[in-house]
Amino acid sequence: MRIVAGELRGRRLNPPTNIEVRPTTDFAKESLFNILRNRIDFEECTALDIFCGTGGISFEFVSRGIKQVTSIDINPKCIAFINKTKEQFKVDNLFALRQDAFVYLGRSKMKFDVVFADPPYDMPNFDIVPDLVLKSFLKPNGIFVLEHSKEHSYTDNPFFVEQRHYGKVNFTFFQNKEEE
Repeated sequence: MRIVAGELRGRRLNPPTNIEVRPTTDFAKESLFNILRNRIDFEECTALDIFCGTGGISFEFVSRGIKQVTSIDINPKCIAFINKTKEQFKVDNLFALRQDAFVYLGRSKMKFDVVFADPPYDMPNFDIVPDLVLKSFLKPNGIFVLEHSKEHSYTDNPFFVEQRHYGKVNFTFFQNKEEE
């Protein structure tokens, strides 16, 4: 895995082989961030990366100059890897928290400009993630991106904007169009 653009472009993320994750492909990441670049000003935004795994998306946000990223994952090996990598890259605006994403989504009061979620595709309660995020975690006009398999569709969600697919990776974009 590599960081595809920005200040950290070309830097490699080399997670230990004993971490069971499904990293977003470089091609899909590049496509995702090309879309986001046209919708947000990274330097003015905060981001939440839930089910962050080894932090590939979090580091892409950082590389593009985002104000702050909060990364959530329950796996202690993932959080340790992210913390080690952020020290190596001298990153001070990424905060990795070892916590169950559903506990975090149930307790946190923070709101973000951008939320990215990449839950395990076979997670039993996968389909409740959009509602949990959209109800509480987006600032007005905030964007939520959900990575998922083709078996899921969210076109009926009132916050649905569009769905894109890149090989086996699907991104659904939602936007909170509420007024402040």
